[in-house]
Amino acid sequence: MTHIGLVTLVVRDYDEAIAFYTDALGFELLEDTRVDERKRWVVVAPPGARGTAVLLARAVGPAQEARVGDQTGGRVGMFLATDDFARDYDRMRAAGVLFEEAPRREPYGTVAVFRDLYGNRWDLLQPRPA
Repeated sequence: MTHIGLVTLVVRDYDEAIAFYTDALGFELLEDTRVDERKRWVVVAPPGARGTAVLLARAVGPAQEARVGDQTGGRVGMFLATDDFARDYDRMRAAGVLFEEAPRREPYGTVAVFRDLYGNRWDLLQPRPA
């Protein structure tokens, strides 16, 4: 069996990214290992995540720095699934997360777009029951 283990997000700074993902989004810091003087292996995931986590990779050089906050060309690139949209929407807003829109109901579930601290667009999504 195979699965997607990690998805990389290029960030400006490890510590500010860890703070946002753990404090504002409520993720858990799964690993923070120093690789060398400048590089760390930093992994975060929502509590109880099964299999897939986010690797926070600090940008190195102009090409990577230019991609911070725009890794998907302005499209929503990450989908944070929840089993209680109202709870997580309210908690995230109280923590300062900026939503681009009010929650809306779609055929696939309840959704609202938010941006992370760098401007990457995410969906907070509660899928419609099957």
